[in-house]
Amino acid sequence: MKKTSLTFWFAASALLWCATPPLSGAAAGKPLEIYWIDSEGGGSTLVITPEGESVLIDAGNPEGRDAARIHKVATGAGLKRIDHLVVTHFHIDHFGGVADLAELMPVGTLYDKGLPDAPPDAGGNPKLWAVTSAPYREAKVEKRVQLVAGDLVPLRQSTHTGAPKLSLRCLGANQRFATPEGVSLPENAFCGTVPPKPADNSDNANSVVLLLQVGEFRFFDGGDLTWNAEERLVCPKNLVGTVDLYQVNHHGLDVSNNPILVKSLAPTVSVMNNGPRKGTSKSAMEALREVKGLQAMYQVHENVAGEGAPNAPKEHIANHGDLAKDCAAHGVKCTVSPDAGTYTISVPSRSHSRTFETTRKQ
Repeated sequence: MKKTSLTFWFAASALLWCATPPLSGAAAGKPLEIYWIDSEGGGSTLVITPEGESVLIDAGNPEGRDAARIHKVATGAGLKRIDHLVVTHFHIDHFGGVADLAELMPVGTLYDKGLPDAPPDAGGNPKLWAVTSAPYREAKVEKRVQLVAGDLVPLRQSTHTGAPKLSLRCLGANQRFATPEGVSLPENAFCGTVPPKPADNSDNANSVVLLLQVGEFRFFDGGDLTWNAEERLVCPKNLVGTVDLYQVNHHGLDVSNNPILVKSLAPTVSVMNNGPRKGTSKSAMEALREVKGLQAMYQVHENVAGEGAPNAPKEHIANHGDLAKDCAAHGVKCTVSPDAGTYTISVPSRSHSRTFETTRKQ
């Protein structure tokens, strides 16, 4: 990792933020920020609320690299601790960095869907699972909470007058999904338009599904949820609704991103935390491009897996080329305005910034 590259990322982020005109009145509070941190095909999404509270969704791989990157981004954003850490599922590229990160900075509450004693994947090796899960079991965190569908991660509301309401809800875990209370949902017309795939017996299908909302702005993070489970989330009725921002499931792999889910969410913007040779599948990219109203796609890495590999526009991609040996670890950032009426996606390594209107009404 090049320290100068990360330093440039923070400096460029500051310039992009400073260029935003000041707001007044009820909208003069602080923004909500989302950072996609490069764990090279792993999962690491950092949310900072208007009150300065932090939520990290997944902590990347073990052996220090990803924890160091998360720590660098977090401290660069002014954080001294991670208040909430949510692990979506028990694959090493999502939970492996938890213990390393807890050695670098304090971690408050660790949320997961329940750590199993046996391997989470069918046919897994019990001895290997005992070794890989041990650091997670022993990680230095202040509290542990098991999430189930319908739970809310407790976040402080903004004290600023007129600030929009903030919530982070668990919509699903272990393939059990929450039905919104007091809401009559219509049948989803997209259901049945795409055939199912063979049953997925890995822990991907059990991923925690999260919906972050501030005002009318809605952000979906489904971890590594896979094809058939994705359909059950929105069929026969769409339990999520539509969203502004979609974190592309499972790094953009073709065992996920069922077109039924993607079209049902109808995002305006997508962000994919992929690797140079992981994710960005043709089927996932096609599913996104078929969404009416999708205005932009972003990627943490350029896909270099083969000739003609699908990619977003170059200015929407944080890291370019095959960077396995010397990755600069550039990231993508979203800044939601204090009134939640707009949100800006920035790719500092490409000097790119674009603002979108929050238009989803639920």
